[in-house]
Amino acid sequence: MRLQTRTPKRPLATNLHQSGDPDEISARPLAGRALVVHPALKTGLRGAARDSDARLAEVMGLAEAINLDIIHSEALHIHKPRPGTLFGSGNVDRLGGIIAAGDIEVVVVDARLSPIQQRNLERAWDCKVVDRTGLILEIFGARARTREGTLQVELAALTYQRSRLVRSWTHLERQRGGLSFVGGPGETQIEADRRMIDERLMRLKKDLGEVRRTRELHRTARRRVPFPIIALVGYTNAGKSTLFNRMTNSSVDQRDQLFATLDPTMRRISLPSGQIAILSDTVGFISDLPHELVEAFQATLEEVKEADLLLHIRDAAHADTDAQKEDVMEVLKGLGMGTDDDAADVADGNGLGGPTPIIEVLNKSDILVPDEVVNLRNRAAKSNRRIALISARSGDGIEDLLNAIDHLLATNHIELDIRIPWSDGARLAWIYAHGEVLSRDDGEEFVTVRVRLAPKDAERARHMAE
Repeated sequence: MRLQTRTPKRPLATNLHQSGDPDEISARPLAGRALVVHPALKTGLRGAARDSDARLAEVMGLAEAINLDIIHSEALHIHKPRPGTLFGSGNVDRLGGIIAAGDIEVVVVDARLSPIQQRNLERAWDCKVVDRTGLILEIFGARARTREGTLQVELAALTYQRSRLVRSWTHLERQRGGLSFVGGPGETQIEADRRMIDERLMRLKKDLGEVRRTRELHRTARRRVPFPIIALVGYTNAGKSTLFNRMTNSSVDQRDQLFATLDPTMRRISLPSGQIAILSDTVGFISDLPHELVEAFQATLEEVKEADLLLHIRDAAHADTDAQKEDVMEVLKGLGMGTDDDAADVADGNGLGGPTPIIEVLNKSDILVPDEVVNLRNRAAKSNRRIALISARSGDGIEDLLNAIDHLLATNHIELDIRIPWSDGARLAWIYAHGEVLSRDDGEEFVTVRVRLAPKDAERARHMAE
């Protein structure tokens, strides 16, 4: 068992209970003195492969991201999860003593609790209990800035909350009369609240449908411009925004904080060959990413699916870097993009999603010990430019990364011979706009061009020629 107790920084005033008003469905922001516990499961259970200390540090970072004042934290080994409380009665009582002695107001459990487990723990400890999913949703809710981000977070939070109405309010078992258009006589409060959530979910899904259509229009417009899209993906706090700023001379938020970036940002970059590309910074992934968030953020994550090249940014100095890589690849697989065990083995362009190539970017080389730097540089040198060792903060290795991007985009292109009737000027203009014309033969009825195109444009060109 790993534990850590801290001297409180200061007491924080807070209202830790959800509103009893059914119109205020979402929980109020969490704040106050907190206890953080990571249930370390025995071998063979989900999450057991993760380092307990690293997971505890991660969930503490999540809690601190919303200004919880952590008084006590520990990794607690669980041999047999209890269906009613997750923890055994002895640990429930022991933690209850720490909670009472420390005047703790919030307990963060680094696991997905069932509604019954959450309710029973709150009763046993007489304080607010939030699980990993609820904590991540809370952070996303606090960080969302754009209308799209707010809609996506609210959709995820309401989907999560709907399954927990039984434990959320004490008045839910009461019945009330109702008018015909808001529920029949005897409609219980839980039924009324569930109906209100369902109505709000329908509105949110409709609004997000409009967002998705708008994004698709933007992507359609970008397809008319012959610039490849490069998407940064990776575990949260791996350094994606710092690299984005380094490569684009921008100033997006790059705090050393989990989920500092929620809304995607795009900028032009110029590659060493002079080719222009669009670089996209995206939301970070995390282990056990709530499925509610994956579903709600489909409109944003589609930007990743549309990319011509993925840069998988990894924190090479993190103790759990290999497990973090697996988590990221699992999320990408869930998006329908497939996975590959080693980025260096996909030089044929058949990595994620088939034609979408990926470069594994090992970040934070500036804080690695010299032997690790040498080993990783040797690995990168043997990877056919599919692995790059960099420091986004110092700029070391950025030039090599840009050259790798340039090389991969060029080698991934396809050369085609296309014959176009003189009467089809629009198709000829499209070829010139989207590809590099290598040669041209003007005949009496047809123009024959040899052109180099990106894979997705080559596929479209083939369809146009049919």
